[in-house]
Amino acid sequence: MAAPRDAEIHKDVQFFFSWFPSGPWLLSQNYYGNVLKTSADLQTNACVTPATLVPKYIRETLKNVHEDVTSRYYGCGLVVPERLESCQVLDLGCGSGRDCYMLSQLVGEKGHVTGIDMTEVQVEVAKTYLEYHMEKFGFQAPNVTFIRGCIEKLAEAGIRKESYDIVISNCVINLVPDKQQVLHEVYQALKYGGELYFSDVYASLEVPEDIRSHKVLWGECLGGALYWKDLAVIAQKLGFCPPRLVTANIITVHNKELESVIGDCRFVSATFRLFKLPETEPAKRCQVVYKGGITGHEKELIFDANYTFKEGEAVDVDEETAAVLKNSRFHQDFLFTPVDCSEAETKDLIRDPFKLAEGSDKVTSRHALDDAGSCCGKKQSCC
Repeated sequence: MAAPRDAEIHKDVQFFFSWFPSGPWLLSQNYYGNVLKTSADLQTNACVTPATLVPKYIRETLKNVHEDVTSRYYGCGLVVPERLESCQVLDLGCGSGRDCYMLSQLVGEKGHVTGIDMTEVQVEVAKTYLEYHMEKFGFQAPNVTFIRGCIEKLAEAGIRKESYDIVISNCVINLVPDKQQVLHEVYQALKYGGELYFSDVYASLEVPEDIRSHKVLWGECLGGALYWKDLAVIAQKLGFCPPRLVTANIITVHNKELESVIGDCRFVSATFRLFKLPETEPAKRCQVVYKGGITGHEKELIFDANYTFKEGEAVDVDEETAAVLKNSRFHQDFLFTPVDCSEAETKDLIRDPFKLAEGSDKVTSRHALDDAGSCCGKKQSCC
């Protein structure tokens, strides 16, 4: 049974999307409906991403998406993992389907993309252009499906157990009160060897109630942020491997009143990879060589904040990384050679998103990103 505040959040979300399905994502109708008109009105940079970060091969696929679908997209950036060919992909909070149609081209006719969203109007828009996109892509049969449902209740929405290679999420999970339930549903939906590749907002400490109950901070994607260390606790409790940090950027606040509410709590936008691996013999440290050839990453694969693999170069990896590469869809892209553990150097893995963000010099003011959208505008979470 949901707590009173959780029920209130669910009610606010449902009410807003019933009347404003094409408006920005929000938990407070007044804030987003009457105050937030463009991304320039945002009080933080939590929900903006510069378009220049989108790789060329992805930009090319986006050009093939119908303008009506694109015009109803209110999100920021993209979360697109590597090696998508022939994969079964689930997009949490698909909105009008822009990302699903982009991913459709990358997985190809042998793959499939499922988008789930709680908003009936948005799902209907996505479905309307299914035939258009399949003809545009030259596909004989549709490889995209849209479902109306909640990401905390994937099984109830018809998502079958162990049926997906990859689940993606962009700034959605922070808006769900019960994050462990979402990750549980995702874990059940993933095949063994599968991955949750997702971007979200995290806090430097347990978020105090005055921040959690602040509607503007909820709308700015901060009120529901998870304490970053809790992600590892929850993930490993459910059976995932330890989270692998990919990127991180400090979130800045541009409002004195909100700064006083936030106090010592800091926030970061970070992308993590969570792998669901089969129970096998413990992997050993080894040396790997990237064969190259992954679409868009032919010469270099930036796997996470700790490992970058260049085509043909040998890299020593720890046991955890060896297990992930050997037991996931990436196994075909590497050559593996055992190494003498007594001679191998131990690498300190960066897991703290704040440490990564503070050392990257990537703190960007929202004023330089006025052309970007709000990630809270496209996605849905609970019901």
